[in-house]
Amino acid sequence: MRKPDLILENVRAFTMDPDMPRACSVGVAGRKVIAISNDPRGKIPGGSKTRRLDLGGRLMLPGFWDSHFHYYQWAMGQTYLALDQAGSFKHCLEMIRHKMNTIPQKDGLSWIQGQGFNESDWPENRMPLRSDLDRVCPDFPVLIWRCDLHLAVANSKALELSGLHDHKPDPEENLIGRDEKGKLNGILREEAINLVKRTVPEPCLETLVAVMEKAQSGLHALGITSIHDVRLAGNQSESALTFRSWQAMRQRKNLNLRCWTSLPGEERELAEELGLRTGLGDEYLRVGHLKYFMDGGMGARTAWMIDPYLDTGTNGLCLIPPEQMLEEVIAADKAGLAVMVHSIGDSTNRELVSIFEKVKKSRPAHTLEPFLGHRIEHVQVIRISDLKRLAKLNMPVSVQPANMALDINMINQCAGEVGQFAYAFKSMLDAGIPVLFSSDCPVCSPNPLVGIQAAVTRTRDDGSPPGGWYPEQLIPLEEAVKAYTSSPAKAYKSWNTQGSISPGKFADMVVFEDNLFKASPLKIKHSRVAMTIFDGKIVYQA
Repeated sequence: MRKPDLILENVRAFTMDPDMPRACSVGVAGRKVIAISNDPRGKIPGGSKTRRLDLGGRLMLPGFWDSHFHYYQWAMGQTYLALDQAGSFKHCLEMIRHKMNTIPQKDGLSWIQGQGFNESDWPENRMPLRSDLDRVCPDFPVLIWRCDLHLAVANSKALELSGLHDHKPDPEENLIGRDEKGKLNGILREEAINLVKRTVPEPCLETLVAVMEKAQSGLHALGITSIHDVRLAGNQSESALTFRSWQAMRQRKNLNLRCWTSLPGEERELAEELGLRTGLGDEYLRVGHLKYFMDGGMGARTAWMIDPYLDTGTNGLCLIPPEQMLEEVIAADKAGLAVMVHSIGDSTNRELVSIFEKVKKSRPAHTLEPFLGHRIEHVQVIRISDLKRLAKLNMPVSVQPANMALDINMINQCAGEVGQFAYAFKSMLDAGIPVLFSSDCPVCSPNPLVGIQAAVTRTRDDGSPPGGWYPEQLIPLEEAVKAYTSSPAKAYKSWNTQGSISPGKFADMVVFEDNLFKASPLKIKHSRVAMTIFDGKIVYQA
């Protein structure tokens, strides 16, 4: 038997392995765990070259798996203004003004981009407009995204460069914001954002590869070892460039994450024609789902709701008619391509459950199904009757507890008591639905502990509301950890190699300075990662 290269001793490992839930030492050889022990008096045998590390009784968990991550936006966003740090409307404008003053050239061609603002948390509760951006930055094009990525605001220079003007028709009603006189106010929703975004110069392949390689270290510092990189809608060139970059990283052996990458739903026919199937690849990089958007977001009031929004009187948008969505899913299913569908509103979720019921009934016997199951992304608001129907389909759902903490004020404002059906994690788990946690980064912080804390407290950063927002949906800490570790491994059919600290599985693990299971629930997110191990190598050490 091969001797371990590395033995991690004096740890408190929550292995997520039902056969041995706890361990105090872990032996690693090459890329895999080869031994675990829960005997504090005995040692895992090593060889003359075995390295032993005493971890001082620290907590160890399997490496975290983020099941819905916008990696391009996360990596490139490191060069944007971090508007999630803006504490007010005024502060947001000051950050843009300061950025403008740091740009050396004055030719007006350098773009100022920012992402993450949340006007519903500002004391002014006011959306930035074109006129506001013009006032602080008239000479450079400015494009800033709301935290949910479903709404952005552009200044006059950016609108001019993209060819947008007061008389240009909307791609769909209410996507391009206008004032009472019909003039553009700079607000762009959903597909309309791409009318400006396509004007922003894309990085070349080598630049993006360098940015994406560097960004991996930020995830390692959070204990993340696996992700599902998800594409945004309406920008196929960005999608292709990102996929090329992942492949270049893999070819150069610089990919230090296990990455599934989605394909844009708009390219379903091309993927089918090329013979691509979900699951193609290896343990580092695989083709994931086709990604579709059936509605928008509640922050932009574009999520498709059963009841009208309290502040607009509208019901949001259905971006893909149900009959068309059904045709797409059936065609993808037949081609061996799993689909993931963005669905926020309760009307969208109701329609999607009906669609997947029909797909299940229409699948011919003995058909070779896609490698992964179809799934719904977000499932942000869902009525109880539809949740019960969803449970019967045994479909995974990817949900974002950190986003709940951002949305509490906004949902109370625009949906009122409908909030009782939002982020219903406990109801989902009780119904037997496979729940996968994710960050939707950069919509939210990629830190899994932020999501875990939100799930077990259902409060905002300041601890409000006391006792949690709709506390009947609180879940135990262990369930939250499972949703970032063992549950995604099972949903991605990787349980034989990932999701627990077990002999024969990849040595992907995270060690914490603090024990999450003994921390105050409101302080979980402040726990620090001491070490992250990926593929048997220490890739981060505090």
